Amino acid sequence: MQNQTNKSTTKYYILGIVTGILAAVAITLGIAGIVRFIHVLVPLSQGNAMAGSHITDGNVEKKLALLEDTIQKYFWKDVEEEQLEDGLYRGLLRSLEDPYSVYYTNDELVALQQQTEGIYYGIGAYIQDGDTGYVQISGVIKNTPAETSGLMKGDYIYKVNGEDMQGRDKAYVVSKIKGEEHTYVTLTVIRENESAPLDIDVERRKIESPTVEYEMLENGMAYIQLIEFDLVTTGQFEAAYEQAQTEGMKGLIIDLRGNPGGNLSTVCDIARMLLPKGLIVYTEDKYGKREEYTCKGENAIQVPLVVLTDGLSASASEILAGAVKDYQIGTLVGTTTFGKGIVQKVINLSDGSAVKLTVSSYFTPNGNNIHGIGIEPDVEVEFDAELYKNGTDNQLEKAKEVLAEMMH
Repeated sequence: MQNQTNKSTTKYYILGIVTGILAAVAITLGIAGIVRFIHVLVPLSQGNAMAGSHITDGNVEKKLALLEDTIQKYFWKDVEEEQLEDGLYRGLLRSLEDPYSVYYTNDELVALQQQTEGIYYGIGAYIQDGDTGYVQISGVIKNTPAETSGLMKGDYIYKVNGEDMQGRDKAYVVSKIKGEEHTYVTLTVIRENESAPLDIDVERRKIESPTVEYEMLENGMAYIQLIEFDLVTTGQFEAAYEQAQTEGMKGLIIDLRGNPGGNLSTVCDIARMLLPKGLIVYTEDKYGKREEYTCKGENAIQVPLVVLTDGLSASASEILAGAVKDYQIGTLVGTTTFGKGIVQKVINLSDGSAVKLTVSSYFTPNGNNIHGIGIEPDVEVEFDAELYKNGTDNQLEKAKEVLAEMMH
């Protein structure tokens, strides 16, 4: 967590490093968000039957062939046809000007699925799409190669094994970092207050992401941090929540700070352990089709609740925070959330590749679409980085103070 001044300084420093790169890439606001996998194979041969006219009709095909011939004739080094073909597909998705709509090769799709499951061969770091054209490390898992190698939260991933990652989305970077167990990957990172990029060699190992952290604090206050909403998160949260109840929990703090989102099904399952009967969230697509996700209210929380949020609490995190706020079953403490109120689907193609498309907007139980707006906390507290360096989390301390008042 860093203050806004530090963020701006780092941002312009990185943009300065990449000055002169010819490929202009729009700044993305992509945080992990909500992803839904649909198990439908779209046969490539049926493309013409799925819509009317197509951009590849007539002159477009001729121009593509001319461009390919021109590249092969004049470009200064050899280019594989597969690279050009994948570039066409990526470019088509980028033309939507939506940072969350992405084309995946088969290898990238496998990496995305492993990441969503929360078990993979990698280095043990969480990453998110940054605001400079490079992804950023948003967290480092304890006792993993990422921690022992010296990678740090806030590092921007400049290169992977020498390949520049400018404009590459989170899934692509992850696919390059992951690999066979006990092999090494070299990350070149840009770090605040460092005058030059750093090369860090990291060993790949089997990682099961600990997406939940639990601690029983003083006076019966339970603290549960949700780092991401992966498939493994539901069971990890349930175990922590049950442990808190066993230990006599009298109040609960759920920490969603820095949580970039994840699976829609996961956040709904966790919400069903806390919310009263009613809507959790609903989505609407461009045709006006509405899909509702509901809770029976059989496990509504019976103790005071505080939820910590910040500007990196996004998407699935905002679904949980928004529902807590709408039902008035808890108090939000911290700063305004990221503001990602849209949902993506991953659609598999018959050749093993896939596309992730933004398909709908989501709304909180009271009908609020928070996209581009975020959710304001009930008690606003800016994060104090200097206090944190000295061992004091001022936002957490405020959450404890608010919870103590609610418990009396």
